[in-house]
Amino acid sequence: MNRDDGLEGKVAVISGGGSGIGRALAVAYARAGAHNVIGYLPSDPHDATDTVRAVEEATGRCVAVPMDVRRFEDTERLAQAALDEFGRLDIAVAAAGILRRAPLAEMTDEAWDDMMAVDLSGVLRVFRSCSMRMNDGGAMVATSSIAGGVYGWEEHSHYAAAKSGLLGLCRSLAVELAPRRIRVNAIIPGLIESPQSLDPVNSLGREGLDAAGSIIPWGRVGNVDEAARAIRFMTSDDSAYITGQQLIVDGGLTVRWPS
Repeated sequence: MNRDDGLEGKVAVISGGGSGIGRALAVAYARAGAHNVIGYLPSDPHDATDTVRAVEEATGRCVAVPMDVRRFEDTERLAQAALDEFGRLDIAVAAAGILRRAPLAEMTDEAWDDMMAVDLSGVLRVFRSCSMRMNDGGAMVATSSIAGGVYGWEEHSHYAAAKSGLLGLCRSLAVELAPRRIRVNAIIPGLIESPQSLDPVNSLGREGLDAAGSIIPWGRVGNVDEAARAIRFMTSDDSAYITGQQLIVDGGLTVRWPS
């Protein structure tokens, strides 16, 4: 496939590539002519199999690596797999994350630490491992959230803190890595229908998402393909002069005047 966005032949590493936005992004890259290395939790091998199958159906190539972003040795294996399989690493997307409900009075140190280990420190580990293997510039994107990135969210303060913290991480790394021509940005998804948001215990669930659609100017919640296309843009040559920024993908939710 010949395209003018510069993605053809590139190699993308995606943590959290087994489902949700990560899977949709791997398919989007395949359709653009890029290759994928996805990280997935060893406890979810079927998710990885489904992603690889979807990428292959889009005529792309995909390598799946069992890993946990809480361990630096695992992010090292993930990044190295790109060089071992494809000989290069151009794009890194930190899409792995967890979402847990925890009222302040019930939040344990362990719950806080685990959230930070995955949703904030996990991004750092992915970016550190991948950036060290980018020899000719590159692009890195982290997935934040309107919870923390824009709004607060009751009973999710640890999640919001992590998602807010990674915005500062991306801004600082954008400055640090600019001399190497590595761009670092974040997307801030709004209400996106995904396995995570459909969880009624830790997130909104089906009923909550349906109700939320009525307050979004676009008239509905988003889907993982729409979030993935935003990331694809932020890692393509079409955004070659954009770094240290945050792209909100929310159907206008955060600009609507309360009514």
